[in-house]
Amino acid sequence: MNSSHNSPEKRLKEMLEKLKESDCRITPQRYAVLNVLANSFEHPSAESIHLELIENYPTMSLATVYKTINLLKRAGEILELEFSDLSNRYDGKKPYPHPHVICSQCGKIVDPSHLNLEEITNKMMEETGFKILTHRLDFYGLCSDCQ
Repeated sequence: MNSSHNSPEKRLKEMLEKLKESDCRITPQRYAVLNVLANSFEHPSAESIHLELIENYPTMSLATVYKTINLLKRAGEILELEFSDLSNRYDGKKPYPHPHVICSQCGKIVDPSHLNLEEITNKMMEETGFKILTHRLDFYGLCSDCQ
């Protein structure tokens, strides 16, 4: 798998390089969104990123946050976690498929420490004949604060 989640600085640099390769202008607002995503362990929603930045960037719209997220998605530099009952959340630290543990009550999302899904993925392909392109493994429960 990809081990580029070593440091927030490295992730930020990788995201910036990928957007520059696509000829995207890096505005101060766009840079600020990338910075939040590279540094957040929280798997923020677009709304929470916007709320975090609005004080320093009063003219920033939620649309700017979404546009930046979409550019990152196209570049493969962010992982989108889609939910039917929560806002979609984004992982800029580890932009590749990996397991998540999600609190059913408060919506907190945690990445479990190293869990190798390669073996399970290979077994799935073997058993079904599918060529697995991506996967999503979510565990739901109550976090220690909500228990």
